[in-house]
Amino acid sequence: MSPGLKRLLVDLRPAEVERIAAILADCPTIDLEAGVPYFRNSFPGEALLVVQDGFVVVRASAPGRSRTVITCEVGPGRLMVPPSPEEVLLGLGLSQVIVVTGDAFDRLLAVPGAARILLEQLAATLAQKQEALSNFAFTRHIDRVRRKLLQLAREYGHVASDGIHIDFPVSHTVLAEMIGSSRETVTRALDQLQHIGFVARRGHAYRLLVSPECVLGAASA
Repeated sequence: MSPGLKRLLVDLRPAEVERIAAILADCPTIDLEAGVPYFRNSFPGEALLVVQDGFVVVRASAPGRSRTVITCEVGPGRLMVPPSPEEVLLGLGLSQVIVVTGDAFDRLLAVPGAARILLEQLAATLAQKQEALSNFAFTRHIDRVRRKLLQLAREYGHVASDGIHIDFPVSHTVLAEMIGSSRETVTRALDQLQHIGFVARRGHAYRLLVSPECVLGAASA
């Protein structure tokens, strides 16, 4: 079983884990090449997706516009819906998703632990989207970048002796698409946040120089 699935099923009884793993083993998997777009017709109409390995984003763009926006970001062990007709799904690096078809979904609902996980995961995805939308209320781009980094730290961070490391691979371009800004604007904001001691970065790796309480408190800010 992949680390992503272990993370998804960590709180369940062994018997339920075995039943769920057997159902998911019957589902098709798709290996996502880094940066290659996968469109809505790549997935069955009634499907849900489980990210088994890697990191996945959903990107949207308006016809005739060059700027794109990331509407969802998902790491291993998380559930998501397929892209809409106006969106594409991309892996940030090599990734793999399990395609949970309608029949498999019905079978999972018959397992109490799986039904609870499906509800919790869909609720978490909805909360993530609501938080991402609320970020657009902030007019200063430095505030948008700071809040997005806090969100990523809360979802995908781990605490170390030198700060909170964000495990999600975020380039300046990806971060700009997440907050609806240009890459250049995000670069300037990150420079400011480094100057005031909020974040340190090396390449696409970010480390927040704040307490875990600050990250958790940002959820209600």
